[in-house]
Amino acid sequence: MLTKQVKQLLLTIVGQENYDDSKVECLVYSYDATPGFQAMPDAVIKPGSTAEVAAIVKVCNEYNVPIVPRGSGTNLSGGTCPTEGGLVLLFNRMNSLLEIDEENLTATVQPGLITLDLISAVEEKGLFYPPDPSSMKISTIGGNINENSGGLRGLKYGVTRDYVIGLEVVLPNGDIIRTGGKLAKDVAGYDLTKLFVGSEGTLGIVTEATLKLIPMPETTKTMLALYQDLDAAAQSVAKIISNKIIPVTLEFLDRPTLIVVEDFAKIGLPTNVEAVLLIEQDGPPEVVERDMKRMADICLEEKAVSVEIAETESDAVALKTARRTALSALARLKPTTILEDATVPRSEIAKMVRAINEIADKHNVDICTFGHAGDGNLHPTCITDARDHEEMERVELAFADIFAAAIDLGGTITGEHGVGAMKAPYIEWKLKKEGIDAMRAIKQAFDPNSIMNPGKVFAKETRKRVVVST
Repeated sequence: MLTKQVKQLLLTIVGQENYDDSKVECLVYSYDATPGFQAMPDAVIKPGSTAEVAAIVKVCNEYNVPIVPRGSGTNLSGGTCPTEGGLVLLFNRMNSLLEIDEENLTATVQPGLITLDLISAVEEKGLFYPPDPSSMKISTIGGNINENSGGLRGLKYGVTRDYVIGLEVVLPNGDIIRTGGKLAKDVAGYDLTKLFVGSEGTLGIVTEATLKLIPMPETTKTMLALYQDLDAAAQSVAKIISNKIIPVTLEFLDRPTLIVVEDFAKIGLPTNVEAVLLIEQDGPPEVVERDMKRMADICLEEKAVSVEIAETESDAVALKTARRTALSALARLKPTTILEDATVPRSEIAKMVRAINEIADKHNVDICTFGHAGDGNLHPTCITDARDHEEMERVELAFADIFAAAIDLGGTITGEHGVGAMKAPYIEWKLKKEGIDAMRAIKQAFDPNSIMNPGKVFAKETRKRVVVST
């Protein structure tokens, strides 16, 4: 519990209306989108400016109060669960699009801005912000930055890190720094901007971001390639890239996922094939036409049973929307849906999918697989029931085997969901002890009192989906 002295100091900063330590409010912010994982904060606070954030942090640093910065809570690794209590910082009052600079092709935003609102605003000016996490309708830019979020367009355009060129950050001692800016080149000192992106709120609090924009593509086309063989689908992915074609989107869905998504979206997706590739390309019309024809030929050469190009924009949107609803569709099947991510070189996708299926059989659990085939990022998703403790133990063992398989294939334990609390037990598998020690040294340098989102990222002995405290 926060002492009366600390509470009074915080109230002085933000006012009673922006501070709440009631059990009801704390319960609301005790969990994120991670199934079966929860921890109660001591209070929730809503700063309205960078100055207020800095003042809050100074108080917390002085009195050793943990701080967890939080966006919309769509993250999937327990990253915004306050596992050591303390304060949850919300950015509802810091949600403005401050500027769209058409001369420098940048947008300056506050962390609470909804991702889709930014995308829509810049598109009205003929500009493009490519990062498109599936949660973009509700996720915030601050959350995207903390998690280095990806999306369907990541193959061609990259992820959030590739578009963050400047930050305003409140450090754990309350100091305010600015990194980067509206610059095409800047090598003055360490690249602190990139260090903070993906740091999961463990090094500081982002209070403003300058984002790179690019011109809107002239045209877009989408197609669906159907396969009765997983290896053929994977080989198509590798051959498309080796032919020096980089599509915007190159998505994979296995048959179990297809069946569920079609039942949910009802747009006519085939459910009698083993896998589909959803492929999209954008750019000048002549380039798109050339690339789509070549990719269609490659898919047919690699034994696709059918290749269909969406005839209308509405058809294309329906296909992409159906892919984005995969998690929602799967969540209808059982009370608990655990969506994970593991990334392998794209040449190893077929091996990874087979490994996932074998692991599911080994542990007698139900796993559907979909994901970003073009960049090797797969999302094995387990349909289960957290009330069945024996089954949940098997689920956790299955995911441990999946992460190990990904590493054995030259991959990693997470491509876009972050480490948070849930993947902390496995991060040393990837980084080894020396890598963990280097990260701890950075954390200690920035946050010697360990108040910034403590209990996240660094290796732990076990991974448990439990209510930590209530």
